[in-house]
Amino acid sequence: MTITTETGRYGRFGGRYVPEVLVPALTRLEETARLLLGDPGFLTDYEAELATWVGRPTALTRAARLGEAWGGDLWLKREDLAHTGAHKINNAIGQALLAREMGAQRVIAETGAGQHGVATAAACARLGLDCTVYMGSVDIERQAPNVERMHILGAKVEPVTSGDATLRAAINEALRDWVTRPETTYYLLGSAVGPHPYPWLVRELQSVIGREARQQMLDRSGRLPDAAVACVGGGSNAIGLFHPLLDDPIELIGVEAGGTSPELGRNAATIGRGSPGVLHGSFSFLLQDEHGQIQETHSVSAGLDYPGVGPEHAWLAETGRVSYESATDDEALTALYELGRHEGILPALESSHALVGARRWLAEHPGSSVLVGLSGRGDKDIDILRGLAR
Repeated sequence: MTITTETGRYGRFGGRYVPEVLVPALTRLEETARLLLGDPGFLTDYEAELATWVGRPTALTRAARLGEAWGGDLWLKREDLAHTGAHKINNAIGQALLAREMGAQRVIAETGAGQHGVATAAACARLGLDCTVYMGSVDIERQAPNVERMHILGAKVEPVTSGDATLRAAINEALRDWVTRPETTYYLLGSAVGPHPYPWLVRELQSVIGREARQQMLDRSGRLPDAAVACVGGGSNAIGLFHPLLDDPIELIGVEAGGTSPELGRNAATIGRGSPGVLHGSFSFLLQDEHGQIQETHSVSAGLDYPGVGPEHAWLAETGRVSYESATDDEALTALYELGRHEGILPALESSHALVGARRWLAEHPGSSVLVGLSGRGDKDIDILRGLAR
């Protein structure tokens, strides 16, 4: 299955809907990224960082006990074992290298669950770049450990109190910052969302997940899985897993945040509950009302608490190549504890949504094989879990 992204379009989705002042910066980023991602010297540097600093390849773990309990063969692609604890570091170090090559004086980023903020702070420290991270005040409160990690790594964390004070608001503030200083600032966007070329660039940097997992499955089990499942907020870890598997006869399943109810405002199931529109410079599915006003979202997982989705996911949903479903807060929490108690692995709340999808698949296809993109570790969620246990 071949996708052409030269125009920044995935079917009718994607594009570049930004203020004129940002067009030269985006054009320069696209030209530089296409040049460097095809340059052997740059790729050697990037791959060396992945191998010696990020810790790639990450492990493929067979979850034998949990698979037996769920009625099939369960495999986990362990992005929780990557440096800083999630898949975000793959993109952060790649874009930080681009920023350095482009002569940026400062790097800005946004974060929800905090993992992208930590990854960006770490990558900037590694390369000697000034770093500012915008984070919603709601997320600062529920992801306090990651805020401390960013500070320790030398980043400045800017609280955002406007709007819903979560990831959407943080992206808004980062974009406002970028508009004021596009010539000297590099915006290190964390997910496969936003104006072209970001959805393409983030996918290219995260596709290492799927390439590794594909080869590891062949090496370990002698075959590809029957299905691959990943959680979907903006969708970077999911597109990273799915893209190298699109041409294979594998069922691909994205799991969104079902929150506490199908009602608008009580979930973040953008593909399942949304409609097409423009947000943060891209045309995709959004959670909006009949007047086109973006709605607040809810998820127990800060990283999925976003009212949009990457345009490539919107296109894959519309073409039917990937199936998208949702998992509720309670279902995700149950899956988190099941993995912890069966396999000794504490997943992030985001990743726990993918586990729900895997459990459903195995219930419907007993004896089959399923691969889960375990996007991150759950240390960052301890305060949330402690609060829910009270």
